[in-house]
Amino acid sequence: MDSLLPPEIVDLARRVVEENTAAGRKVTLAESCTGGMVAGAITEIPGSSAVLDRSYVTYSNEAKMGDLGVDSDIIEAFGAVSVACVYAMAKGALERSGADVAVAISGIAGPDGGSELKPVGTVVFARMVRGDEEPTAEERLFADTGRSGVRLQATLCALELLLP
Repeated sequence: MDSLLPPEIVDLARRVVEENTAAGRKVTLAESCTGGMVAGAITEIPGSSAVLDRSYVTYSNEAKMGDLGVDSDIIEAFGAVSVACVYAMAKGALERSGADVAVAISGIAGPDGGSELKPVGTVVFARMVRGDEEPTAEERLFADTGRSGVRLQATLCALELLLP
């Protein structure tokens, strides 16, 4: 297959499509710093329509609040790059979709925007499965390999979270 994406992303996206198809699961995404890259990777794969229900690219705080229902108090108190925010993003995506699992991503791809507490390369993920009581969330600090590098690393991690 001819793709602009690195082979490891395409291979992992293929696994996401194949394994979720076999499990009869639909997925939804709430992407910020990846800007739709995760959905783009999934849709590179034939048969992805059996798996991808929808994807939200909520890059701005206004989009997170308006499209996904993230409370402004969460963003004010914790910031858009926080476990609280991605949890609310995943919850909103799951509630607004027919999917079985949601993954949300928010981070600082750089080269600007980082701080001492949240340096460039900080990316936070949440995964929520319909019917489960507790979502999973994690913060990762990826090597600052430039804006594209951080986004590619975040895409790989998000795809891993979509595996059954």
